Amino acid sequence: MYSVADLKKGLKLTLDGDPYIVIAFDFVKPGKGQALYRTKMRNMINGTILDRTYRSGETFEPARIEDRQMEFLYREGTHYTFMDQQTYEQVIVEEDAIGDAKNYMLENCKVDVLLFGEKAIGVTLPNFVNLRVTNTDPWAKGDTSGNDSKPATVETGYALKVPPFIEEGELITIDTRTGEYSTRVKG
Repeated sequence: MYSVADLKKGLKLTLDGDPYIVIAFDFVKPGKGQALYRTKMRNMINGTILDRTYRSGETFEPARIEDRQMEFLYREGTHYTFMDQQTYEQVIVEEDAIGDAKNYMLENCKVDVLLFGEKAIGVTLPNFVNLRVTNTDPWAKGDTSGNDSKPATVETGYALKVPPFIEEGELITIDTRTGEYSTRVKG
């Protein structure tokens, strides 16, 4: 069990049967009376923000959250299917829980699936992924218009800006935290 003194940013706890993560907290000591802890927490399943105030002495149940490395198998409508490499157990994650990660996932890529009990509630990608450019305008040599980027689409359908020398069919590295071009893969 956690007490209010354990509250800190990033702490995962269970409230009303749902997992929450503390995104902000403030300790307030009024002139007289008991100390207060003001918190802002995000529901890890549906993303709603909850503002609550607690008094010293209150306790919380830790969230039973597990990160498990899995392989992305396929997408069917709004369902994404992943498989645990050790147990061969398959887990389905809804598109809402995937978020922007869908822009960078190809079949057979390894990701960390966040599980609350046996329910998958999120996906964590590696910081960088390599994807092939499927569509971009050709580079006009001698173009000195000052444009240092051009639009491109990668094999997942994600659109981003790339340097003008990138051509269709090239493999590029994308930073999954920002969604921006990082470098061209050599070889």
